Amino acid sequence: MSRARADEEEYWHSSKFRAFTFDDEDDELSQLKESKRAVNSLRDIVDDDDDDDLERVSWSGEPVGSISWSIKETASSSSSSLEGRDSSLQKGSSSYAAFPKQVSSYSLSSLFKGRNKLPSFQSLSDALSDTGIKNYAPELRRPKAEYKDYCSDWSPKDTVRRMQRGKVCSLERFRSLQDKLVLLDEAVAGHDGNVITAVLIFLKRTLRREILFRELEVRQVALCHLIHFLKETGEQKLLLDLLRFLDRTEEVALSQYREHLNIQDVEKRREFLKGCIGLPFSAEDTSHIQDHYTLLERQIIIEANDRHLETAGQSEIFRKYPRKASILNMPLVTTLFYSCFYHYTEAEGTFSSPTNLKKTFKIPDKQYVLTALAARAKLRAWDDVDALFTTKNWLGYTKKKAPIGFHRVVEILQRNNAPVQVLQEYVRLVEDVETRLNLATKYKCHDVVIETYKDLKDRIQLTAYKCKVERGSAEEEKINSILNN
Repeated sequence: MSRARADEEEYWHSSKFRAFTFDDEDDELSQLKESKRAVNSLRDIVDDDDDDDLERVSWSGEPVGSISWSIKETASSSSSSLEGRDSSLQKGSSSYAAFPKQVSSYSLSSLFKGRNKLPSFQSLSDALSDTGIKNYAPELRRPKAEYKDYCSDWSPKDTVRRMQRGKVCSLERFRSLQDKLVLLDEAVAGHDGNVITAVLIFLKRTLRREILFRELEVRQVALCHLIHFLKETGEQKLLLDLLRFLDRTEEVALSQYREHLNIQDVEKRREFLKGCIGLPFSAEDTSHIQDHYTLLERQIIIEANDRHLETAGQSEIFRKYPRKASILNMPLVTTLFYSCFYHYTEAEGTFSSPTNLKKTFKIPDKQYVLTALAARAKLRAWDDVDALFTTKNWLGYTKKKAPIGFHRVVEILQRNNAPVQVLQEYVRLVEDVETRLNLATKYKCHDVVIETYKDLKDRIQLTAYKCKVERGSAEEEKINSILNN
């Protein structure tokens, strides 16, 4: 019995736990030291990189950096060390087995500071960047009102209204043919060309050509928008298919004819125009296509001949007035001006003769006279100008006649710096008296003004005009002679 009692006392005295006694004077001091060591160990664990005076608060409401916050934040990281201690304390006991728990390397503080607790799991951003701390903020979701334009189930009418106001609307939700056609009808009813074009682009992309053409055939407004859009964007193949479906043969021919504008080589363009002659044009358009082909063919011949003459230096007019541009692909009026400038005296049988061009392309007299007058006046060939308006009657008498009116002849001559003697000759031929006086006064044709006032027997105007001429000039003497008679 005494032995058992002795063993029991030895057991209690050999235990690593000390019994609580009121007599222990160093108990409070040891607890205080233990608490101080715990705080110092926590201070080493928690990073104190931010030394600002502002108090940081965690989502739990506790100040960041306090002991309670640090204990909660570092519970996962310190659990492994505590388990190590427990295992060392329980080495003598075989009844309790230590099962290691999986320790998370992430915490709320590590998320905001951009680093992990365990150094073995370093993130890629920390490894590549030299900065120690990165601040992250949680991504805030957008208000639901911002997603309303994209995900709401708008009706065709509401969709068109929003498109008219410039709102972003997705048309992909209209999948059935009926919904697409209702959307197109609403767009046409809105009378907004931009919205109609946008809907047509959507239908062109999502519908087969046959279905789209069939539905547009009964919707003329949308059809006109699509045809104009295809012409502007240059989608020639789709445009031709649409016109053939609509049986618009003349428009198909004109669309094919426009392709010559994209052909730069002159010979290829000539062959293309030759092929366009057989297309189903109207009678008037067919004659225009024929003239275009003939003109280009004539220009090729003239260009080759004149280039040779200019290079060889065999023609005086090419030496005196070198060509500034090629005649190829020029309009008919420009070609006529070129011929009147460089080949005015050539016989009618040559391709470059102005009279040949007039006869071949049936140029009206007014157009021919205007063009020839401008070309010869630019060369200051006044004899050719005079011969251009001189005609003979059946009795052999000569007379000047202008199909464009002599007032226009005077303006063209003055624009080309014609001398006063030439101007006066044609100002006299102006039939209207008031127009003649205005032109004579404007271009200082004094003889014409004096003669006109003399024919009108207007002594007052003649006396007033005497003040506008130079003193002692022939015009002043002429006025004095008329007034004294």
